[in-house]
Amino acid sequence: MTLQQQIIERLGVKPIIDPAAEIRKRVDFLKKYVLESGTTGLLIAISGGIDSAVATGLCKMATDELSEETDKEYLTLGVFQPYASQHDIADSYAVATAFDLKYKTETNIGEAVDEIALEVEHSFKSLGIPRHISRGGKGNVKARTRMVMQYALAFDLNLLVVGTDHASEAITGFYTKWGDGAVDITPLASLNKRQVRQLASHIGVPQSVLDKAPSAGLWDGQTDEDELGITYGDNSDYLEGKGIAPEVREKLEKQYLKTEHKRSGIPGI
Repeated sequence: MTLQQQIIERLGVKPIIDPAAEIRKRVDFLKKYVLESGTTGLLIAISGGIDSAVATGLCKMATDELSEETDKEYLTLGVFQPYASQHDIADSYAVATAFDLKYKTETNIGEAVDEIALEVEHSFKSLGIPRHISRGGKGNVKARTRMVMQYALAFDLNLLVVGTDHASEAITGFYTKWGDGAVDITPLASLNKRQVRQLASHIGVPQSVLDKAPSAGLWDGQTDEDELGITYGDNSDYLEGKGIAPEVREKLEKQYLKTEHKRSGIPGI
């Protein structure tokens, strides 16, 4: 078995999907876990990108159906998390409107992230290596601070935190460990980026979101494809078992092997 075949099998990606069937399967998956966990619904951070938009649509369908089937309210809470200001936050709100979210809130991470960065820089100074926190280091602080806020809300409201990780992120390890600091459930996990886009078109994601370049929003101008040097087209082709240019295949497989620690369990002895 080639490394490509091993990766596809491990991540569970299909070469072709039926978007309607995949939506139904993932909504049922969410409903079942909410009931089994005894929680009252789902929390989804809405970044304004396509992944969180699709996850929002799935969550809202799941909680609406649960509310109708059980005669008890189950909710989807949409959370907007700008760092100080966010130039495209209108897209986040457009997603909430498209899926008719009743519950939504904004938790600005700006001051918290800046305070953490300042304390890190004090630590560097105390170690005799005065310097600023790196751009990537601060990007990780942003991601993890967002998760801290999500879990603070979810704990007191008895909600599950929904992750937007998918196979095209998993193969490159393009997230901090456990999906930016752990989540409770990942309804997009076995889809590649192309397939997420297929679900987005089927489920009613706003066009402004569909048209955007994929970005983790870690700093101004950051895009996934520029940072990784691998297009999502090649990434998705690879995960569907197709051939891609040898030099791109080599880069993608090196990235996969280099980031194995992000997909593996926490080691112990």
